Amino acid sequence: MAIHGQHQPYPGLSSKMDPVPDHGEHSYEGSGKLVGRVALITGGDSGIGKAVAIAFAREGADVLISYLPEEQPDAEDTRHWVEAAGRRCVLVPGDLTDQNYCLSLVEEAVQQLGRLDIVVNNAAYQVWHERFEDFTFEEWRHTFAVNVDAMFLISQAALPHLRPGSSIINTTSINSNHPVPMLVTYAATKAAIVNLTQSSASLLAPRGIRVNCVAPGPVWTPLITSTMPLEQVEGFAEGSPMGRPGQPAELAATYVLLASDQSGFTTGARVVIAGGLPVLAG
Repeated sequence: MAIHGQHQPYPGLSSKMDPVPDHGEHSYEGSGKLVGRVALITGGDSGIGKAVAIAFAREGADVLISYLPEEQPDAEDTRHWVEAAGRRCVLVPGDLTDQNYCLSLVEEAVQQLGRLDIVVNNAAYQVWHERFEDFTFEEWRHTFAVNVDAMFLISQAALPHLRPGSSIINTTSINSNHPVPMLVTYAATKAAIVNLTQSSASLLAPRGIRVNCVAPGPVWTPLITSTMPLEQVEGFAEGSPMGRPGQPAELAATYVLLASDQSGFTTGARVVIAGGLPVLAG
C-alpha cells in the first residue's frame, strides 16, 4: 500500500484519504458474539472506532457513536453500515472537552437504546512538534481533555448502568511506553491510559466489569493526515517490520473479543497490535 504525502484540516475525513482506509465494510463477518448488547464508542465515525462500530453491529450490538460535528459525513457512513447489519446506530456529535457532553453520551445511550453494556473510549487528539518548547500548555490541556479526561468521565458515568459481564475498552498506543518524541503530549496521555485501565480494572473486577486497553502501532486513520507533517505521512510506517501501517479493520476483532464473554477472565490487560514493532514490556 503506497502512501503519498497528504494533509487535510483537523480532524480530517476518511473519504479524503488516499488510499481510503479499510474499516471492514466488505470483509468483517460476525458470528453473534454481542447479540442484544449496546455499545458507546467515542470517535466512532472513522478509523479504529468506525471499524469497531461495524464489527460490533455485525456481532449483534446496537451502537452510539460520538464524533466532532466536522466529521458528520464519516459518521453518516458509519450509520449506513451499522444499519445495513440490521442494528440501530445513534449519532451524537459534540466536543469531548465539554464535561456535559461526555455525561450526555451515557444518558443518550441508555435512553435511546435501552441499556449500556460496552464502553469503547477510542477518540484521540495529538499534535506534532520538533522542539519541546513549541508545545503549548493549551495543547497539553486539550490533549489530556480529549484523551484522558473524557475517558474518566464517560467510564464513571457509565458505571450505574453496567451489569456484571460488561466491558470497558480503552484505546491507548505503543506510545504509552515507546514514545515518539515529537508527540510529547499524546504519548503522555497514552501512558496515563494504561495506568487508568489497570487501576480501574482492579477496582471494578469485584463488580464483574472488565477494563482492558488496546495499544495500536501505526494505523492508517484521519488522525495521521490531519496532525502529522507531510514528510511523516509520505511512506507512513514503511519502516515497520510489515512495511506498512495497519488498517482499522485489522484491529476490530480484538475489540470484539474484549467486549465478548469469551474474554471473561481478561481484565487490566494491554493488547499490543503494532505490526511487529518492538514494544517494551509492561
